[in-house]
Amino acid sequence: MSRFPADTRMGSTPVLVVLCGALLVPHADADEHAEHSNELRPTVITAVAPSSPLTVVTNPKDPRQPVPASDGGDYLKTIPGFALVRNGGTNGDPVLRGMFGSRLNILTNGSMMLGACPGRMDAPTSYISPQTYDKLTVIKGPQTVLWGPGASAGTVLFDREPEQFGELGTRVNASILAGSNGRFDKVLDAAAGGSLGYIRVIGNQAHADDYKDGNNDTVGSRYDKWNGDIALGWTPDADTLLELTAGRGDGQARYAGRGMDGSQFLRESLGLRFEKSNIGEVLDKVEAQVYYNYADHVMDNYSLRTPSGTGMMAGPMASNVDRRTLGARIKATWRWADLQLIGGIDAQANEHRQRNSAGVDTYKNLPRNKDADFHNYGVFGELTWYAADNDRLISGARLDRASAKDFRQSTGSGMMARPNPTAGNTRADTLPSGFVRYEHDLADSPTTLYAGIGHAQRFPDYWELFSPKNGPSGSVNAFDSIKPEKTTQLDFGLQYKTAGLEAWASGYVGQVRDYILFNYTPGMMGMTSHAQNIDARIMGGELGAAYKLTSNWKADATLAYAWGKNSSDGKALPQMPPLDARFGLTYSEDEWSTGALWRVVAAQNRIDQNKGNVVGKDFDKSGGFGVFSLNAAYRINKNFKVSTGVDNLFGKAYAEHLNLAGNAGFGYPADDPQAINEPGRTLWTRVDMSF
Repeated sequence: MSRFPADTRMGSTPVLVVLCGALLVPHADADEHAEHSNELRPTVITAVAPSSPLTVVTNPKDPRQPVPASDGGDYLKTIPGFALVRNGGTNGDPVLRGMFGSRLNILTNGSMMLGACPGRMDAPTSYISPQTYDKLTVIKGPQTVLWGPGASAGTVLFDREPEQFGELGTRVNASILAGSNGRFDKVLDAAAGGSLGYIRVIGNQAHADDYKDGNNDTVGSRYDKWNGDIALGWTPDADTLLELTAGRGDGQARYAGRGMDGSQFLRESLGLRFEKSNIGEVLDKVEAQVYYNYADHVMDNYSLRTPSGTGMMAGPMASNVDRRTLGARIKATWRWADLQLIGGIDAQANEHRQRNSAGVDTYKNLPRNKDADFHNYGVFGELTWYAADNDRLISGARLDRASAKDFRQSTGSGMMARPNPTAGNTRADTLPSGFVRYEHDLADSPTTLYAGIGHAQRFPDYWELFSPKNGPSGSVNAFDSIKPEKTTQLDFGLQYKTAGLEAWASGYVGQVRDYILFNYTPGMMGMTSHAQNIDARIMGGELGAAYKLTSNWKADATLAYAWGKNSSDGKALPQMPPLDARFGLTYSEDEWSTGALWRVVAAQNRIDQNKGNVVGKDFDKSGGFGVFSLNAAYRINKNFKVSTGVDNLFGKAYAEHLNLAGNAGFGYPADDPQAINEPGRTLWTRVDMSF
């Protein structure tokens, strides 16, 4: 008998929505599609427990504390193991277990949206509004090969589920959030359809003013964002889906930690996917998709601030960069009695262009110059062997052919400009990756034990090849000399679950060959960045537990720690988040709940000054802090729910270790850095509506 669970396609959960009057046809089968539960889902306080070894699956629409996230990175930092390089009020860059950038694969609906800024002012998560997605999946470590190359730190999937209407019907979900510092968000998500197909329309707007920290000082952090997406699905039968998606968004954000602000975050997306399930006894499912994503990003020092009048950026200046990404993937699932194989191929191509000039909007009259393009072609397979009722062996292998071409005719600018020695050059590498993991369910205990070893080889990304001013000592430049990263990591842990207690622990130990490290040194034109390869050792882990004290009271706790060492130089690996502990207490009834969160973060004394990544560096040790927050929620009826909270109740003045310096130069930490403080006392209220 097969040990595989039935292959079911989950119906969409509430989100946000906007729908034209033409779609508001009468409900015919609403009970099948809507989530009108009389039981209130309490606000998520500390974390959602892993659903399986190394995998966290959660609903981004569920209320959680602190204040609902403004972007994908802001949301991820609520999951143990994640941290955030803070820019200001929004668009921070996510870090998992101290690893940054393309070590973390981030996909939306199976596609990659790559930012364009050479200093990652528009990280991929900047273009993600988490509440407009139905499911978030995090896979920690190099323990999957299905979702693209690299991914040595982990994989993050933001997905929208296909709609399912048994008969002609509609659903509408919406939310409004208001809070301190002018925070005001609106989200609408609506769908209409029947057994043969559906249309879904999603829209959101988000606004915030500059916030005040615990010292009542104003921090530059104002932002405005909007997104609109549409999905058209054809479902001729229960096992077939053809879906066309399109989306567009834009925004602007003031950055306390940069010499420029983001005055445009234009996003355009197109996608087409096909799924066919229950094909036969062996070939069970085929999935295929193609996608197009475009980011057009503008940075300037005059739209959201007044130019300083002194120094290198005394007058108005702007830089406009864009990135166009095309990708495709096809994979199939085969099933036998005790085996499952998922295999396929994927491909991606992206090109990067830029233009910049002094003066207000003068860049608009200049042509765009292509400076780089990248290609990647991969083949992959994951095999799961259900060796016994309590034992599973999961393994995967991947082979990628990655290349990059340098189109820059010169490097530097002004009097520092010089011919580019690698102009027109192409570099390419063939990169293998793979993993094997063993999972065992104890016979006399509701406990799962697991251990896996993975190896990932990662081609240097745009930010590592083109952003550094210099490569390793004696090299031509970073494009010519930076080697691919090679990570080998052992992951292990356990999960325990009963009706009253849920606990989990995960740990890792890894070796990174040719780790790509940035070194910042002062120069005549400000900070100069050097990229180099080193060897590093990493280790750490996460713990979590949730215990039902009574039928109404529940206590939660999580702990996350990351450690790294530059074994080439015998120093600490920079940009490592400190020990982070969270303690929660929740009381819930069917119609209301209340909770408290106490977050305690240790000091970080293990630093290597002037070393870091393309965004930040270790500029000083950081002190520990503790922050206390409260929340409450009430379900008025099956259609309306209200939740409210106060974050940082006591107005603590504090800053995270992973940080940028206030009043920094563009893309680099300031010479005399002052860490950006986090928001002080923040109140917020959110109303969710579902029809």
